[in-house]
Amino acid sequence: MDELISRPVWKETLVTRIIQICGYSSILFVLLILYFLISEGLPALWTTDITSLFGTRWYPTEAFFGILPLIYGSVIVTLGAGLVSVPLGIGTAVYISEVAPGFAKEILKPLVEILAGLPSVVLGFLGILVLSPFMRRLLDMPTGLTALTGAILLGMIAIPTIVSVGEDALNTVPKSYREASMALGATRWQTIWGITLPAARSGVITAVLLGLGRAIGETMAVMMVTGNAPVLPHNLQAFFMPVRTMTATIASEMGEVAAGSVHYSVLFLIGIILFIISLIVNVLAFALSSRRITRSERLLS
Repeated sequence: MDELISRPVWKETLVTRIIQICGYSSILFVLLILYFLISEGLPALWTTDITSLFGTRWYPTEAFFGILPLIYGSVIVTLGAGLVSVPLGIGTAVYISEVAPGFAKEILKPLVEILAGLPSVVLGFLGILVLSPFMRRLLDMPTGLTALTGAILLGMIAIPTIVSVGEDALNTVPKSYREASMALGATRWQTIWGITLPAARSGVITAVLLGLGRAIGETMAVMMVTGNAPVLPHNLQAFFMPVRTMTATIASEMGEVAAGSVHYSVLFLIGIILFIISLIVNVLAFALSSRRITRSERLLS
């Protein structure tokens, strides 16, 4: 009898230890990645003049390693992607969660998941063949490979993440909130705008941050449609000019540099900057998500 009782306990303990090891190993891998980036990227700070490193010219063959054009290029493309993805993503999440009939939800939800699983290189290929020529003709520009094209494409890539997480956040709002609003005479849209969205605010913000995090880290698609010109933007006209992002720079140049060279170290320094940005975005998203879960548990209790 004791053996029958102890055997399931032994199996449960083993499974628990395996799960713990997997969780700790993920932390270990992140720390190893950070250590490798720091060990390879920090030498750029003392092998390169700081004023040159944060200059406005990126021309490695002439020893110009100004990363400001790359940072500003990433910022412009990401902000543009946010302007495209946030309204469309939140609007789609609201429609699926609050408005769409049952059969439409069963169709739209899998389509959004399929769109999220498309390889970025495929989307970049479509951007070159379809979106870039369309933007060139529409705006009468000399080239369609611009920051605006990259922003639109990245926005489309970020939309599935925002829709998926945002819909889950809206679904966690208690049904009694909607019923109480309707009972007071509010319309469906007044209920959505004044009750449901504010109640799911932290979850919706988490969805936006995760979507923008996906846009920041995107490489192949943005490298294929932005023109890859490391030019420092000065005004809003930069949206209609070719730019180069940090991720595209690493992807296009890492395979051609000599290991241990100054150019090599600067590319890893760019990787450190990207790592820090991604870490900040994910920490904020995790904090807001934890706050939403705690709030939901408090409401349900």
